Amino acid sequence: MITDPWFYVVAVPAVLITAISKGGFGGGLGLLGVPIMALVIAPQQAAAILLPILCLMDLVGLWKFRGKSHLHSLQSLLPAACVGIIIGALTFKFFSADHIRIIVGLIAVIFSLNFWLQPSDRSPKKPSRLRGSFWGTIAGFTSFGVHAGGAPLNAYLLPLKLVKSEYVGTSIIFFSAINFIKLIPYTLLGQFTFETLTTAATLAILAPIGVLTGVRLHHKISDKWFYQLCYSFLFIMGVKLLFDAFY
Repeated sequence: MITDPWFYVVAVPAVLITAISKGGFGGGLGLLGVPIMALVIAPQQAAAILLPILCLMDLVGLWKFRGKSHLHSLQSLLPAACVGIIIGALTFKFFSADHIRIIVGLIAVIFSLNFWLQPSDRSPKKPSRLRGSFWGTIAGFTSFGVHAGGAPLNAYLLPLKLVKSEYVGTSIIFFSAINFIKLIPYTLLGQFTFETLTTAATLAILAPIGVLTGVRLHHKISDKWFYQLCYSFLFIMGVKLLFDAFY
């Protein structure tokens, strides 16, 4: 288990932020989990510590948002995400964490600016198997390296303007599936060590606390403010990732 106190000063808020996002508040703010922890440890180690905790968060989220999802979108997103995970596993040695940060950061910033610059009265987009497959693949790929699939997934889901609980439920099912799938390649690639797993177990208590806090906040804000917050957090995430990648 990691014993450096500075690690926990950083890791505790990182896990709580991720868990609150999993509970339906803050959109893809959970993408900041690995970058925050990477301030004190290697990004790959941070991703390995966070993955088992993410799986626990997903179980809590599935229970709280059961029966609320957009199944039509999941039919195109999930198979494509599996392809993205395979690509991520096969190219694991060729892409650094900064490469992934740049990809995800650009997607987040461009997508957020596009939302704010377009007319506010635009109608919701219809589900598309082609767009779902494209963004699902990107989400699976970026999620594999640094658990940064939130921005690509939002690039597909947010324009649909789903009811917020349906949006959150769809996101939770999507990430629950790919996070549990990622356990297999992470194990095969030797990402899980005794130190990694014991550290994850120590931080795991924060998972249900954060998710339930996020659920509580989720039910206290309107759909309009919910989406404004999602895009705002998405933009902040993108800027943070690009800053980390270049500096």
